[in-house]
Amino acid sequence: MIVAVNVHLKKGVLDPQGKAVHHALETLGFKDVDGVRVGKQILLDINTDDKEKAIEIAKKAADELLANPVIENYEIEVK
Repeated sequence: MIVAVNVHLKKGVLDPQGKAVHHALETLGFKDVDGVRVGKQILLDINTDDKEKAIEIAKKAADELLANPVIENYEIEVK
């Protein structure tokens, strides 16, 4: 089962990569984009058919390694 862990910076945490992308978009003429936040997606291939177990494993992985709880939030999505 494929489970996505989507990690992004918490609101209020500076995002220099997002600012750089926003600036590049403005340079390319995308004037209607008001802001950009950059995150990451980690896809886990979990060996189970039990959706709840897969979510539990992904949450444990996110809590222990994939996300920094001080500055990042995450969401889990079963694909």
